[in-house]
Parts: sequence; C-alpha cells; structure tokens
Amino acid sequence: MTGYREAVVDLGAVSANVAHLKSVIGTPHLMAVVKANAYGHGAVPVARAALAAGADWLGVADIDEALQLRSAGIDAPLLAWLHDPDADFAAALARNVSLGLSSVRQLHQVAEAAGTLGVVADVHIKLETGLNRNGVHEPDWAEAFALAAELEQAGRLIVTGVFSHLANASPEDDAEAIVRFERGLAVARAAGLTPSLIHLASTAAALRVPAARYTMVRVGIGIYGLSPFTDQSSHDLGLRPAMTFRGRIAAVRLVAAGAGVSYDYLWRAPTDGYLALVPLGYADGVPRQASGTALVSLAGRLHPLVGRIAMDQFVVSVGREDVAVGDEVVLFGDPATGVPSATDWADAAGTINYEIVTRIGNRVPRSYRDAPGDAVGTARGGER
Repeated sequence: MTGYREAVVDLGAVSANVAHLKSVIGTPHLMAVVKANAYGHGAVPVARAALAAGADWLGVADIDEALQLRSAGIDAPLLAWLHDPDADFAAALARNVSLGLSSVRQLHQVAEAAGTLGVVADVHIKLETGLNRNGVHEPDWAEAFALAAELEQAGRLIVTGVFSHLANASPEDDAEAIVRFERGLAVARAAGLTPSLIHLASTAAALRVPAARYTMVRVGIGIYGLSPFTDQSSHDLGLRPAMTFRGRIAAVRLVAAGAGVSYDYLWRAPTDGYLALVPLGYADGVPRQASGTALVSLAGRLHPLVGRIAMDQFVVSVGREDVAVGDEVVLFGDPATGVPSATDWADAAGTINYEIVTRIGNRVPRSYRDAPGDAVGTARGGER
C-alpha cells in the first residue's frame, strides 16, 4: 500500500463469483450489471473479468455508462435502460448499445434515431409489474407492443428482449409480479413479437425464485461477492467479497480519561489510552451514520471507531495496543480473513451493503488483483 487510502478489488473473486452464479442459476444467458462504476469497484476491469468468467451480457443504467465501456474497447452485448427525456439515442445506436425502453415515446425516439443512422436498433421493452418505477404501464402494453411490431416490420428496430424487475418484498408479492409479467409476455407474443431474452430476476430472485429466471438473469451485487439477503452471508452463498477498503494510521496520541473525540464529543475516553487517526471520511464513502458503531481491523485485531466520522478522517480507540503511524487499517473486506465485512458496516450505518461499496469516493484509488497478492493495476477513483 503506497498511499493512505485504497480500495483493493480482487478480480479473481469477481470471476469466481460470476462462474459460481452461472453454474448455480443455469440460465442460457447471464448479464453482469456494472452500473454506477460497477457498484464502486471499477466498471471496465470488472466488466472484463465478468465476461472472461462466462457472463455474455453487460448491464448499465444509462447511455453515458455504456459509452464509457465502449470507449474502453469492450464490444460485448450491452444494455442501458434508464434514460433522460432527451437522451442521445443516436450515440448509443452508433456504438451498438442495446436500449431498454419504458414508454411509447421512447419507442418513437429510438426508431427516429435508427432511421437517421440507417441502422436497426436492438431494444428490450421493460414492463411495469409492481415496483411503480420505470417500465411500460399495463394499460399501455397493447399499444406499445403493437407499435414495436410495426417498427420491427419496417426495419427500424428489433425487440430482442422483454424484462422487468421484482420488489423482493415477499414471496407473495414476487409471485404476483411474475403473473403480471407473464400477462405482458402474452401481449407481446399476440402482437407478433418473438423476443429471445426474457429477464426478470436480479441476484436475489435468481438465487431464490426459480420461476423468475427465464432465459437470462441480471446479477449485480452477487458478482461483487456480497449477499442480497439478511439471513445468508456471502460465504453461505459460495461468494467471495471482491473489495477490501483500507487506509493507514496518520497519527497516534495518548489521551487521558474523559478526553473528548471529534465533533460533538459523542465519545469520551473511559480510561487513559491511545487513539489512532485514519485519514478517511465521508468524502471517501465512510458513512457518517456509522459514527461510534463500526469496527475496523488494525494489527489483526478489531477496534472500535469512536467519535464523529468527519469529511476526511475518523478516530479509532486502540487502548494500550502497540500501533504506529503507517500501520494498515482495514475497514472492510472478506470476513473470512478476520476483517469486518461491507455488511457489518451496512448494519452499523443502518443501510445495505450495496450502498457501502457503491459510495466509495472518487479520490480513493482502486487497485486490481487477479488473486490475493497479485497486483494487476491501479486507477485513481476507479478505472472508467
């Protein structure tokens, strides 16, 4: 470790997780979701590792994310599904990006862009099946599919996919959403469409709801080695966390009993002891909500983070432990190595592990390893 903040991403873990999920789930196609800079892990290196391990599609939220992957030389099938009202669909089509569409208006926009470019747009139509977010609303399904069929016959686009998303609220809610989705598929087929890529399940449903698997699943959190469940850990699912977030001690000081620490003096030393300053804060993605509740690993032992987490730093109480400036501090990583997990930090902050890894800030360099101890590169703020 050369700096005082770093996120180490084990691409070997990403590859192993993808291969494991592909084997367990068994669908003909598997989409690796690398939106939001691959949940903070680095979109380009993660995408390459996932494809090498057997993923045959990539998924991102928006066109800009898709074009970043294309600019990096990644030419695998790629779907973007969340669009600004004035999105530049032509730029996406010119780079062979498939588009997830959620309205009749978007169908018209994409058809116009395809006609201007003289290409056939590859589209997946998203259905609203219960989340009440984006997706074609059920009263509009017949109109949307009829228009899509007309545009397909005119050579402006081809509907290769139909998809939606589950709420994971309860088995009953998911079952109801599957029934709605099946109704939508029937409407699509009645309109004369024959999509080959049918996808509804993300990691949670892909693992627990076989009826939601269809011909493709979209796996996000699972490829990063994190569990989407509260009752099963990564280890239980056969996954290995890919990210280790770490820093180094910048200062050590001895304080007397009663000394306050950081803003608001949320914590005062109960006895004389040492405090270690770590130059990582909420600007780097360390959640302020975990002030006084999270643990870190230092010199092979767990120690409490005390006082308020600040923008650039936090403080650890180490008692009478022999620590020194420059010693490594691990916030989270693979709990099999004895360090806290991203889920531990999520519990401390009252959030989910998705947010913990995704919010790691841009000033934190990411370094990449094929396997533990085998460094393959470093990128400031995550390679894009």
